[in-house]
Amino acid sequence: MERNNLYPIFLKAKNLHVLIIGGGFVAEEKLTFLLKSSPDANVTMVSPMFREGTKTLAKKGNVKLIKEKYHKRYLKGKHIVVATTEFPEVNEKVYKHCRKRSILVNVADNPPFCDFYMGGIVTKGNVKVAISTNGKSPTTAKRLRQFFEDVIPENVDDLVKNLNEFRKTIKGDFEEKVETLNEFTKGLIEKKES
Repeated sequence: MERNNLYPIFLKAKNLHVLIIGGGFVAEEKLTFLLKSSPDANVTMVSPMFREGTKTLAKKGNVKLIKEKYHKRYLKGKHIVVATTEFPEVNEKVYKHCRKRSILVNVADNPPFCDFYMGGIVTKGNVKVAISTNGKSPTTAKRLRQFFEDVIPENVDDLVKNLNEFRKTIKGDFEEKVETLNEFTKGLIEKKES
């Protein structure tokens, strides 16, 4: 049976430098979701043209637009790269340049040229849930995101903050604190008897 072997992580995009190559619809979509999740992300975009929506988004965030064709010099100092051009040969070149420099890269809609995928994300205050379909079905990830947005209560952030305050009052070593919190929160996931 096939399984998802991806390792999920939550990046502090404010501390990283993200490069998006391309200025079309896909680039704008990637920028939109990145800024929705991490409004303080440091982003540079390189493309001979940018959509009006991209220009508007750039003004709202820490986004630098460079109106030029891709060149490998734009990789300097970047940690993560997303290639979205309509030219497969350019995207493949970006992938090879990134791999040579140990930079994480995602070539949109081309799983063999991806070190990571940008999955569906649900955010409710301090709670964030990321959804991956292993790059197989972005539509399924979108539907699951919508489902979790409806199911996770709006006040879940209050619970997180209260548990954080409670955690500070617990005495004992790390294992004892974990055990106490596990016992205290067990009711959150217990199935109701029908």
